[in-house]
Amino acid sequence: MTVTYRVTHRTTYRYEADVGPGYSQLHLQPRDLPSQRCLATQITVEPAPSDYREWTDFFGNRVAYLAIEAPHRSLTLTAVSTVEVDDRDAPTLFSGGSWEDARDDIRSHRDASARDAAAFVLDSPLVRASVMFADYARPSFTPGRALLEAVADLASRIHRDFTFKPGATSVTTALEEAFELRKGVCQDFAHVAIACIRSMGLAARYVSGYLETNPPPGAAKLQGSDVSHAWASVYAPGLGWFGIDPTNDRFVGGRYVTTAWGRDYSDVPPVSGVIFTNGGTASLDVEVDVIPFTP
Repeated sequence: MTVTYRVTHRTTYRYEADVGPGYSQLHLQPRDLPSQRCLATQITVEPAPSDYREWTDFFGNRVAYLAIEAPHRSLTLTAVSTVEVDDRDAPTLFSGGSWEDARDDIRSHRDASARDAAAFVLDSPLVRASVMFADYARPSFTPGRALLEAVADLASRIHRDFTFKPGATSVTTALEEAFELRKGVCQDFAHVAIACIRSMGLAARYVSGYLETNPPPGAAKLQGSDVSHAWASVYAPGLGWFGIDPTNDRFVGGRYVTTAWGRDYSDVPPVSGVIFTNGGTASLDVEVDVIPFTP
């Protein structure tokens, strides 16, 4: 089954005074994957930029750059994408080899896929392997256990042990602090899973995108009720990459739209940039809608 989604991601900055110039980088355009096809994306910027460019980064993500030279007191970035996503069954937990076999395969650089995956075993700016994360992961990674079964068990434990609480952390909160708090948002859940997986010598990457959410029973879907989402992806030799969402304790399926992936959040923030000004940001509003529709 294939579902077509219209994804709208709108970010609005309002400033205390006129600012400028400003330069932004956007990871807002969904990727093309075997199970996902981005049919169209339109990015609208208000005020109009003096420079706008697009390219593909090292990880194969679609990236946009823009510059606004004129003074402005607000900035609105809107990306509207039409994406086809194929539904896919959760992987069989016992498929593939053990997690030790996967670790050894990556270490041996046996083939091109294993060599590419090896880069995601290494520490990254926001995620560092450690004894602390290995100790937390070890009850899931028992000797001889199938890799995907171990990863699914780890995700379930993170889901049980950590409280989803917006505002408990921010993008500047260190991973170790979020781990000690046992609170955070999807970014923290994904980073904890990645740190644990890498601490066992395995490859894991950070994936950003969207998840269609259901309204409460009997209630209409609210505009802006969806949010950008993040999850982890683990490399299984011979099978490829599998997304695992510890925030919701499930493997990634047809209700997920993938935008970008990297080593951690710092590689793929939806919007990043710099503005030269003495004033501050008065407000920041983000609205996301993921709506299935019939073309």
